[in-house]
Amino acid sequence: MNAALLLADQGHRVYLVEREARLGGIAATVRTTLEGDDVGRYMSDLVETVQSHQKIQVLTQAIIVDHKGMPGRFTTGIQTGPRMHYMQVEHGVTILATGALANRPAQYLLGEDDRVLTQLDMDAKIEDDPESIRSMKQVVMIQCVGSREPGNPNCSRICCQSAIKNALRMKALNPDMQIYVLNRDIRTYGFQEDYYREARKQGVQFIRYEPDRRPAVRALENGLVVDAYDDILGCRLEISADAVVLSTGLIADDETTEDLSMLFHVPRSDDSYFLEDHIKLRPTDMSVRGFFLAGTAHAPKSIRESIAHGQSAAGRAMTMLAKHWINLGAAVARVDGAKCAACLICVRACPYNVPFINAEGYSEIDPAKCHGCGICAADCPARAIQLMQYEDDQILAKLDGLFERMN
Repeated sequence: MNAALLLADQGHRVYLVEREARLGGIAATVRTTLEGDDVGRYMSDLVETVQSHQKIQVLTQAIIVDHKGMPGRFTTGIQTGPRMHYMQVEHGVTILATGALANRPAQYLLGEDDRVLTQLDMDAKIEDDPESIRSMKQVVMIQCVGSREPGNPNCSRICCQSAIKNALRMKALNPDMQIYVLNRDIRTYGFQEDYYREARKQGVQFIRYEPDRRPAVRALENGLVVDAYDDILGCRLEISADAVVLSTGLIADDETTEDLSMLFHVPRSDDSYFLEDHIKLRPTDMSVRGFFLAGTAHAPKSIRESIAHGQSAAGRAMTMLAKHWINLGAAVARVDGAKCAACLICVRACPYNVPFINAEGYSEIDPAKCHGCGICAADCPARAIQLMQYEDDQILAKLDGLFERMN
């Protein structure tokens, strides 16, 4: 939404396509940040500003169904509304900001016992039912639940700050409460370290555990019991708890990212997030020209980081939208009509559906639509296709020079 506002304020028409019935995603369910900012008020103001902006058309309950074109002249088909009305949108660039999902793994009795919550659940409970927090005597938080494991090997980045945020808020409501945070390690990067120190000062106990000695949660009638091994004491502990709070983090929406990846021909990482073109040099651009990336569609991020990433994507999109002419580069495939046998191999092989058989009976490739991947040149049995800047004579000349130096 921040990216849409920045582009719209520059005078560009923006189509904001949302799969759900409302805007905001997970951020709409978060109540406050670690720094104490009111997320609910910020989100309601942001949604109202976006929906009332004359240059932004919001399409909710919308699904992308087809896509074609080239940078600066894309055409995307969308089905929107309860009746799935079909419409086509012409646009110059695309920003993917599909977000992520809250992870809810079937661990530690989550979903089986109401006293086992996620950090998102506890975030809402602190705001909506503070009296229940004041009645609690002991709470146990377990970190890295569903993260840094074989199925999801990466750190979710926001879990540690979420645990410390909720621990400090619970301590503010009930200073006598005992809070234990069972963790593999605490990753409060940057200025978040100050809040970790504050939690230590207020008596929050941080206990490390190893992956081969994970905590266990047992449900009793009068409460929960968490079994944990303390490496410093060298013994196993039994901690009674009124509630167990799991730091579960975020996971990519595999179904959504897979569909869009196939539709737009953009790559994904091993954990199903969208992949940037270069982690250092082009962190917002995608490998397909005219596509940009923002927010937790790229990786788990805090709200502040997601806003900054969206603003970065809008800035990168403006560099293309501000031009009257777009240079698509010279690395495109070219067909030698005299050699082409119209065998259709290039037509079937191209992932972007660019080659076609023209009226003269041989294959033709539109250089404005070609992505320069070289698949058609590699598959052509007659060698009728050359990828410019990577022609056979250039590669053979380099090989000859290499062999001469070796000899």
